[in-house]
Amino acid sequence: MQYIIAQTSTGFIEIKGKIVDNSSNDALVFADIIIKDSNISTITNSDGEFALKIPDSLASRLITFSYLGYQKKEMKISELNGNSKIKLFPAVTELSEVEVKTFRDAETLLRETLKNRSNVYNNANALMTAFYREIIKKRRKNASLSEAVVQIHKQPYSNFKNDAIELIKARKSTDYNRLDTLAVKLQGGPFSNLYTDIIKYPEYIFSNENIDLYNFSFGESTQVNNKPVYVVNFKQKPGIKEPFYYGKLYIDAETLALTNAVFRLNVENKELSSQMYIRKKPRRVDVYPTEATYRINYRTQNGKWHYAYSNILLTFKVNWKGKLFNSVYTLNSEMAITDWHISNPNLIKTKENMLKPTTILADETSGFKDPAFWGEYNIIEPEKSIEAAIEKIKKQLNKTSNI
Repeated sequence: MQYIIAQTSTGFIEIKGKIVDNSSNDALVFADIIIKDSNISTITNSDGEFALKIPDSLASRLITFSYLGYQKKEMKISELNGNSKIKLFPAVTELSEVEVKTFRDAETLLRETLKNRSNVYNNANALMTAFYREIIKKRRKNASLSEAVVQIHKQPYSNFKNDAIELIKARKSTDYNRLDTLAVKLQGGPFSNLYTDIIKYPEYIFSNENIDLYNFSFGESTQVNNKPVYVVNFKQKPGIKEPFYYGKLYIDAETLALTNAVFRLNVENKELSSQMYIRKKPRRVDVYPTEATYRINYRTQNGKWHYAYSNILLTFKVNWKGKLFNSVYTLNSEMAITDWHISNPNLIKTKENMLKPTTILADETSGFKDPAFWGEYNIIEPEKSIEAAIEKIKKQLNKTSNI
């Protein structure tokens, strides 16, 4: 894939490309692309590809490419034309004896990280523009595709007020022949992704009541943006029946900020793990998750860290009593911050556009027919399977309009 720098008449240029490992050429998924000294950014998709719209006024800036465990790379935007790929080099860093001894206990390190949030995370009201995508599949076939540009009214990390989400623009297409009422209710919306922000909402994973139910240990250290990072492994203690999470936390060695986290829910106990997701279901059906995977990324700007990206992958098995075959539903949602700025703390929110945590985006297919639907908003580049789904939606819309 070659880079494309397209000049538009609407005041921005668009860059498209792919980020890969220098040696293997493997795609680097969820890599960060940021315009230096700005808050404009995006992230690579599952194919390692990205698209970024840059205002003409920033065309002379540097662009940075970074990925967990790799050396950060900077280039001039003007230098990208003609380059087929951006190759990043792995970076292996061993923490010094002094640094390791400071936090010999991994649990103590995590507690210090959670306590330290007021010092290293953004402590001002921020208005964040984000792109949200949600896909529901029945087995391997797409049943619902939702996309939206939202604005997150992000509260300071120093307080305990909940963030708010305002809907700016959205499109959605659902094939209800492939979805039953139960599956539609699995949709969590943008708030599900926002609540993966462990630093802002630690109560969902590491509350004061349950943090003692985990075992913590140090993993092999790595790098984020050329800086050493602790790796903390965690999992629930043996003998506990309730479903808790297990995974890895990446903590900056200098600031003790959580920079990334990848974790899963233990779904061995089908009944209890089902209760965490399914509020209501028919009596004749058994529903339980077979997979629940989460990812959260943070970025730093002007010395302060903030929420940048999250991805949720949930798989459910649905067994109807009296039916020979079961159904398998997969829900994948992701949200990426594409721009943000410090806002007025007394900012008035328009009630009619504000989403509730239980909101399901309304059906709106017209946007799929318009190639310029998103305008100058940055979005997560669709992977090949999503592109195929969008093309299918377009064909269906064309057939409808010709009737």
